[in-house]
Amino acid sequence: MSYFDLFRSPDINRELKEFQSTAEAVLLDVRTPQEYREGHLPESKNIPLQTIGNAVNIIDRKETPIYVYCRSGSRSHQAAAALVRMGYTNVKNIGGITSYKGKVEY
Repeated sequence: MSYFDLFRSPDINRELKEFQSTAEAVLLDVRTPQEYREGHLPESKNIPLQTIGNAVNIIDRKETPIYVYCRSGSRSHQAAAALVRMGYTNVKNIGGITSYKGKVEY
């Protein structure tokens, strides 16, 4: 990672391609349940930021690749940091759904 990477926003579209080609990866939506119902990325699981500790109920292996997103990238950044503090070793903040170019599920 270079110094300039600190200021670059994640590209959710590129990162989703990586997620789709990563075995046993989990796509985690950390928005509220209402936001999730209004449209979410296919294959995602909803664990709101406020309850991120519940991740242990669906992601038991600490080395599982986890791709985290929210609306704009702020909550996913916070959630990714919390997951790392919980001991998860392969966590990536992929940004916000507002930049997503594909279809969402309801």
